Amino acid sequence: MASEEELFASVDALLNEEPHLPPPAERARLREAAGITQARLATALKTTTQSVKNWENGRSEPKSPRLDAYQRLLNGWAAKYPAPGAAPVASTAPAASAEPAAAGVVPANIPQAPAVPAAAPTRPATHRPAAASRRPAPKKAAQPAADPRFPHGPLVVLDGDGRAYGIGGIVLDCPATTVVELVEWTLRESGLGAPKLNRYGKDSDPLIVLTAAAAVQLGLPERLEGHEQRRSLRLPEDHPVVKQVVKAKWRLTQRGFGPWARIYRKAQGAQRQCVQLAILSWDALDERSWPGVSKMEPADIARVLGIYATRVITPRGSTAVSGLELMTALRPPTRPTQDPTTGNWVPGHNPGSLGTEPMDPAPPEATPEHPVVVDSGWSGGFLNEEAYQWVRNVDLLTDEECTLPYAVGLDLNTAFLAAAARLVVGLSTPDHFQAPTFNPKIPGSWLVDLSHIELDPRLPSPFTPDGTRPTGPAWYQTHTVAYAQELGHNVAPIEAYLRRETGAYLDPWHDRLKAAYVGTLADLGVTKDLDDSEFLAAMERHKDADPALAAVLAAVKATVKGGIGKLRERPQGKKYKEGERWPALQRPTWRPDIRAAVIAKARVNMHRKMRNMATMTGLYPLAVLSDCVVYPSPGESPLDFLPYAASGKPQPGAFRLGPTPGLAKLEGVQSMLWAVDLMEKGLNPARHIKGGDAVLDEGE
Repeated sequence: MASEEELFASVDALLNEEPHLPPPAERARLREAAGITQARLATALKTTTQSVKNWENGRSEPKSPRLDAYQRLLNGWAAKYPAPGAAPVASTAPAASAEPAAAGVVPANIPQAPAVPAAAPTRPATHRPAAASRRPAPKKAAQPAADPRFPHGPLVVLDGDGRAYGIGGIVLDCPATTVVELVEWTLRESGLGAPKLNRYGKDSDPLIVLTAAAAVQLGLPERLEGHEQRRSLRLPEDHPVVKQVVKAKWRLTQRGFGPWARIYRKAQGAQRQCVQLAILSWDALDERSWPGVSKMEPADIARVLGIYATRVITPRGSTAVSGLELMTALRPPTRPTQDPTTGNWVPGHNPGSLGTEPMDPAPPEATPEHPVVVDSGWSGGFLNEEAYQWVRNVDLLTDEECTLPYAVGLDLNTAFLAAAARLVVGLSTPDHFQAPTFNPKIPGSWLVDLSHIELDPRLPSPFTPDGTRPTGPAWYQTHTVAYAQELGHNVAPIEAYLRRETGAYLDPWHDRLKAAYVGTLADLGVTKDLDDSEFLAAMERHKDADPALAAVLAAVKATVKGGIGKLRERPQGKKYKEGERWPALQRPTWRPDIRAAVIAKARVNMHRKMRNMATMTGLYPLAVLSDCVVYPSPGESPLDFLPYAASGKPQPGAFRLGPTPGLAKLEGVQSMLWAVDLMEKGLNPARHIKGGDAVLDEGE
């Protein structure tokens, strides 16, 4: 029998042990449940964002005293946000707020302004073995969300025989023979859905993807026919299926019954009742965003969409729509707040979000057809913050450049996503100021004359999308004006539209999409630990490694570009008249100023790298198209002209190869003669360097 002294010694040993942290995945879950970004946690613990990332993916562990502080924080979060299925800790106060908007800084001459519910119970679904997939499962296959309310994941793909293929290889029996029965089965029995991405957000509605056979089985036409654009086609209101839906007291959104149909009833208390349908034979999955997916077997389609849903969001429409929805899902407009008069909990503004009401832009930020412009008779010009489309004047090519044998194209990985990182944008309505002092920390639009700035003509101007020198005063977003100041020039704004409330609205969006992009590339064999030669080799073969994962990667990239583009969605349809409000204007996320900020920062980043390349190597680009730049090269590889230090490491500040957003990959290689020939014809080599062939009638 152990003595008292031995027992006390054993207990003391336990007390002296280092704090035991939860598994890495649980650390990330707790932080996300609290609505805290990795960057903010790093600031609180006086460490780096990369260290926090390493703790959450298991690469490293914190050391004391950070270990003790981190343990205390995780314990507090665990009490507030227990894991699904765990008993919640009673609380009488709302959870801590999400990351607040950063306080806006205003110039001296600007006056200061006055200060979800459980899903319906499900019964066990019938499982049977999945049909054989044409592709082997990846090493890191996406698994259904670890939420007991949604045991079968976010979505299924329904075939014509009543088999519903889900993620993780499951197959459910779906007895529905009508759309109404399908909706009711989905909500009552399927166990489908996904948990919210932010504690103040909403759970994702289940998605049912219909194959052509399933659509016909449910009484839908195999194809939608009409003379309009495919994406705007809808079933007529007198179609039998639409009548069935209405008769059963279900509703369709204003978009009607199209390729992406949302069928819902008003929420009963806290219970949402909504199902999303995607009809493959109606071109729900655009080939440009989802290459080859609509032609895959149902199990493979479920795998592709399931990985995307797990890493990004359950698809809710095109990748552009999903990109915009992801912004709101990660930054919900409201949170519970206590009414000081009644003491009741009511929806209140969520700091750092865009709120619930649409916001009119400043006239120079709008489009020419916008009511703000038409009603006011505005004629003062508009922001022209767009991506580069520039070709160097052939007369500026040197003999040395013309004798180089190759033209090599570099493409920046998700350049807009890289520009969204730590991007401070306006959150309030714009205020108008005359002759304000320029402040690079204030997001807004500035009327400035930058035409006096003379730069090397072998580089595009950083102030215009076509690379030509400005001819007089023009409207610019803050990043463009700040870059002129960075280049050593004085700027004297004539007037400006500025926003007092600011914040890094896109940070969570950036973090999630970056993780999806980098993680999917890693699953395809393109990892961060590769050297540049290995990286180029891996990129050459990555699309052939697994077509399903390659499709996910394409969809992630399309989500980035499409989401940014949706921030300034233009009116559609021949019936639209200038000055009328169009549907997109009713969204709080119709924010052309945020789109301009992302694009301006991306273009400035590109110019800075080109300028540094010229300084380090003496090389100048032949052409630029958005995130692709073409250089003359002595060899067929970027390794033949990119700058490296004596140690073999890439030089900071110039273009660098790698798999993360903002780093470069090889876009294509052609002969220098080919590039010069296109330049002489007025065509852009950056547009064609991947494929080689070019035509003259494409409107360049």
